[in-house]
Amino acid sequence: MAKVGGLRLRGWFLLSLVTVVALAATGVWNPFPAVWDWVDRSEPISEPDVLWQQRVGGTPKSVTIAGDAVVVEQRTRVEARSLATGAQLWERKADWSAVAGGDRDPVVAVGKLLVKGYELLDPVTGATRRRDGDAVAVWTYRNLLLDARCVEATDCTLSAWEPRGTRPLWTAFLPGVSAGLFADNPDLLGTRRLTTPRIEDEVAGPEAVPPLLGFPVDGRVHVVDTATGRVLQDVEAGREERLAVIGGRLLRLKAVAQDGACAFTLTAHDPANGREVWRRTGLNLRTADSAGCAQREDPQGARNVLIGVAPDGREAVVDGYDGRLLQVNGEGQKLIAVDDRYALVRTADKRSIVARELGADRTRWTRRSGGRGGGGALTPYAAVLVEEKPNRLIALHPRTGKELLVLRSSADALAVGPEGMVIGEGREIGYVRFGAGGAQPAPPNGDGRDDPAPGPGAPGEVPGDGPGDSPGDEGSCGPKRELCPEPDPKDG
Repeated sequence: MAKVGGLRLRGWFLLSLVTVVALAATGVWNPFPAVWDWVDRSEPISEPDVLWQQRVGGTPKSVTIAGDAVVVEQRTRVEARSLATGAQLWERKADWSAVAGGDRDPVVAVGKLLVKGYELLDPVTGATRRRDGDAVAVWTYRNLLLDARCVEATDCTLSAWEPRGTRPLWTAFLPGVSAGLFADNPDLLGTRRLTTPRIEDEVAGPEAVPPLLGFPVDGRVHVVDTATGRVLQDVEAGREERLAVIGGRLLRLKAVAQDGACAFTLTAHDPANGREVWRRTGLNLRTADSAGCAQREDPQGARNVLIGVAPDGREAVVDGYDGRLLQVNGEGQKLIAVDDRYALVRTADKRSIVARELGADRTRWTRRSGGRGGGGALTPYAAVLVEEKPNRLIALHPRTGKELLVLRSSADALAVGPEGMVIGEGREIGYVRFGAGGAQPAPPNGDGRDDPAPGPGAPGEVPGDGPGDSPGDEGSCGPKRELCPEPDPKDG
């Protein structure tokens, strides 16, 4: 009897399986996708759980919040997902992609390597807003998009566009484009960001275009005014020099071997007339490698500020426009992040993170570091910190230090937007809103940014060096300080 019962059970199972297959084949009912989703369901990548979590087609190269969409760049394609639900909105084959524009007017530039041209897509619909068939390089900013096209190797045109514009704002002639300038956002001569594990370099998304950009062409630097397209200077680095365009100035960084060490001299010049406007000596901008004084790296910094090391080993933040010392660390302290407004400093005992307001000699907030301290990053919407053992991702209001988000997670911080953050681990990405885990968001001002820092004032000087303060600040003098008189040149 037991054998007969077993045969009946097996028969019912086979009959049920055949019935399900028949229903699935005819489209009446198909349970297999739901079953597979249950089998393939991923573990949550954070605690508290994210608002949504999705597995993308490949390991992301970059992730950017673009308005109501999350743009995910992969090796051979780009896709967009809904910021609200994580559902895929569209997908395109592409070798590179980059986001331009702000929260209200974002676009996605896509293209193929070694193929001229690009397309600008709507982040939500994927529809083509503008198509170009000739450009060899594209640079994307929050308020501008630049592209370069070349008729011949020595005959190139640089054009500036509003992110969703259909006509160029201006065009400028460049005598060629460096062999390395192709695809999206090729390196220009500016600053090199501080980096940290588990936080993507482009976590803040596109930034506002600087007042001046330095384009390297055949060993020379062409300085372009981004407001008018005027090429202000075409200069060549001298022996033992490296050039950089930062804070509206052309900087000449000289490193000379002397007594078994490198002697550094930094001079800033007005690109309109070539006149020297400030100078500092003895400040190591970390451009030279340890093997000698050959400068192979851009100076460290962000936007309009530079990071240097004084002869006594203390780190300092320098204003690229006027040479003021905006922040000087105490002995044993270390900078972990900087932008035009604030600096995040790890204390000498490595137990706390301090946020300093640049140029104001003021501590905004201090936070104790739990576990083994990691690094940090500053974005317009949040200061992001990572901790290890135990693993944490923390988002704080950059001005007040108020908790926006505390996650127990080993995932990376991929992108920060006005209302939350995208995190990821492998092919898994997820979005979490500020306020998760009990933390309450303290929203920035209406434009998504903090209040600007008050007027200038240097908190300290590297011994034996440094110019005085310059009149006015960016808020009262205009974006390029054109409303304020030029400071007199001062040597250290």
